[in-house]
Amino acid sequence: MTALPGETPGTDDAPAEDAPAAPAPGGGADGPSPDGPTAGPDAAEAPEAAAGGAAGADAVDVVAEAASASSEEPPEAVEESAKTEEPSEAANSSVASADGSAAEETSEASADGSETAEGSADAAPAAELSEAQAELAAQRELRERIEKRKAEKAAPISAGGGLSGTAADLLAAVRAVESGEKAGTAFFARTAPAPAPAPASPRPATAQPPRPAVPEVPAQQAASPEALEAVRAVLAQGGAPEALARPAVDALGEQAAELLRTDPWHLLAVSGVRPEQADGFARALLGSECGPDDGRRTAALVGRLLEQAALRGHTALDAAAVRTALAGHAVRDPDAAVLNAVEEGVALLFGEGGDAEPDETDAEDGEPDEDGVREADPTADADAAPVRMFLGLDRYALAEESLADGLARLVNTCEKTADWTEAAAGAPSPSAAELIRTVASAGLVVHSGGEAARAEPAALIAAARGLGLRALGAAHSEDGRRRLAAATGDPATAVTLAGLLSGAQGPGRDEDGALALDLLVVLDAPQLDVEGAAVLVEALADGARLVLSGDPGVLGSAGAGRVFADVLAARACPQVVSRTPDPGPIGELISGIGIGELNQVDAPGKEVVIVPVRDAGEAVHRTVQLVADSVPRAFSIPAEETQVITVGHGGAAGTRALNEALKQRLNPGPGRFGGFDPGDRVVHVPAPGRAVPGVVRSADGEGLHLDCGGVPVVVPQERVESSVRHGWALSAHQAAGMRWPAAVVVLPGDAAQGLSRPWVYTAFGRGERHLSVVHGADRALPHAVAEVPAQERTTRLRPLLEALLTPDAASSTG
Repeated sequence: MTALPGETPGTDDAPAEDAPAAPAPGGGADGPSPDGPTAGPDAAEAPEAAAGGAAGADAVDVVAEAASASSEEPPEAVEESAKTEEPSEAANSSVASADGSAAEETSEASADGSETAEGSADAAPAAELSEAQAELAAQRELRERIEKRKAEKAAPISAGGGLSGTAADLLAAVRAVESGEKAGTAFFARTAPAPAPAPASPRPATAQPPRPAVPEVPAQQAASPEALEAVRAVLAQGGAPEALARPAVDALGEQAAELLRTDPWHLLAVSGVRPEQADGFARALLGSECGPDDGRRTAALVGRLLEQAALRGHTALDAAAVRTALAGHAVRDPDAAVLNAVEEGVALLFGEGGDAEPDETDAEDGEPDEDGVREADPTADADAAPVRMFLGLDRYALAEESLADGLARLVNTCEKTADWTEAAAGAPSPSAAELIRTVASAGLVVHSGGEAARAEPAALIAAARGLGLRALGAAHSEDGRRRLAAATGDPATAVTLAGLLSGAQGPGRDEDGALALDLLVVLDAPQLDVEGAAVLVEALADGARLVLSGDPGVLGSAGAGRVFADVLAARACPQVVSRTPDPGPIGELISGIGIGELNQVDAPGKEVVIVPVRDAGEAVHRTVQLVADSVPRAFSIPAEETQVITVGHGGAAGTRALNEALKQRLNPGPGRFGGFDPGDRVVHVPAPGRAVPGVVRSADGEGLHLDCGGVPVVVPQERVESSVRHGWALSAHQAAGMRWPAAVVVLPGDAAQGLSRPWVYTAFGRGERHLSVVHGADRALPHAVAEVPAQERTTRLRPLLEALLTPDAASSTG
């Protein structure tokens, strides 16, 4: 690997591969920033941005929140990007905090606004339930509820029942059409419905007319003045700043004032509010009525712990870890608190591989099943392993159940006798032929491979359309859609997932409300979160085929879950592993990183360049020099086609600092449109987990006008601050699923804790023709590649899929 001329003093024409001297000690690159907690664009992150990226037990994650003892930087979070006002640090500090905190908070906020360290709070003692009569009554009520749930579980799963937001709206629309309540045209702007699919027989692939670009205007329901005034009054009574009024109404709805008055710990639903602050607010409103074991407090804490876990990608948490974290928040009876949260419907309790509820024999034997320790079974073998108990939010638990049920439906309803031998014979590569043959006899197939392997799904789509099937490919980003369309040679064969589900792209729906498709290939499948995947699978008709294609080495989804990895691990369907390597020096480098090796590669055309730096300031300077001068001069790649990627948003070399420096050099201006000028590169986050690069065109009374890959987007004025950021520099999580002609990866000395093998693999793989690495991380880079794997996520999808495997599906597993 060589250095570009003029990049490093004294090494103008010489290779610069050696690492610089040991960097000065510092935190991760995602450290606290002057901006304070933020949401929106900086929050469109995958949970693997946790410091160090090391796999860890759930207990470690949750206890770190409660004890605030870790000095590591917090993980990059996935927060609701629709938030328009964020409490400032001064506002947060003005909320009355709890006395006697178990530990001080050591990290206020991460670069994207997520909190990890939470101070635990002491409060006035609450009355404890200790009488035998009350205990027995509570146990009887719990048994009745458990029996009812067991009876309900005997019935088929109501797919998609736990979805929310846009996902729930789409599912409701589908079911309204299916039930005949509304016609398909009520939801989809089509002149006539597509013909209903008949899984057993192929039909011609009809050309779809191109749809006009529809400006994306994120909807935001305005809070009524009455609701805001009522919330301000409650906040003032509790000693909280009025700045929290609008976020509280956004989070809790028009009834926010009444909710806060009766249960002050609802304030924890507002992003940026910490438990000790909510405790102080509650004491001001309730006085001596509240205490550390108040059921309202403990239920809110359990919900918060699960929500924070979801930001790190978990769909469930070990019940023991939750109890430990509650103890760190001064809850004197964590077992009762967990039971109370389950009774109040805040969380669901289930065992590994399925629900494991306590029954009467458990109570009689004195086993603390409701506490999440284990499920007693008098007939079980003494050597049987204990059942591991989990807590989860219903939205994720039900989404996983819906997804598992939908995938099993596709596996079992597909025609498995189709003969695609002739189509496979004409495939461009052996791996593509294998994929075509495999899909011919399976309703669900997993395809894995690198960037070059994307040609294989493209060949599959072309072959299926040649057989008369309605086949389509869906990518995570507009850039991925364009690359897929180029590979197939037909723009009508490629859509984005968001466009497909919204109806803005693709063939639309048939009269039954299902997507009018026989084969759907999902590229960038590791970016699928569990809720999005559940909606997608729900929209596929019986008999349709689904192919999940992606690179298992990249960073995971921004939302909760690990769908691609769980389907792979469950071996619930045939798996095709591409044998097509990524070409060139960049491909060779990435292949080595995927197996934990950071190798030196020959780059005679300077495809890979290392630029050593001593500190963050020099890293910013060299980055601007590369983007503005060196890369355009050496490779004829203009600055607008070079993407800068760094570890996090905060810090002296995070996205904020780099974007500021790059704007001053590439497009200086006063920022008269909410901090933006025409020509600014930006990233727009219309929804959590979706980062859409664009360019500012203009602004008017409607809002900020962007050009996002040729699609006009209008961002309302009130949404600009929370959903748009400058985009010359992105994090690796925002860049996942996209590629540019050139990439500049910035690794300052304080980035060590944010590095992991998936991070390096993802970041280094974003450049097509050229990769520059601004390297100041010393030995942290090879250490991360060799020894820091992907952060583990606790999910239920794998055991659910394993439980649903049929003999037919198992026999077809490759």
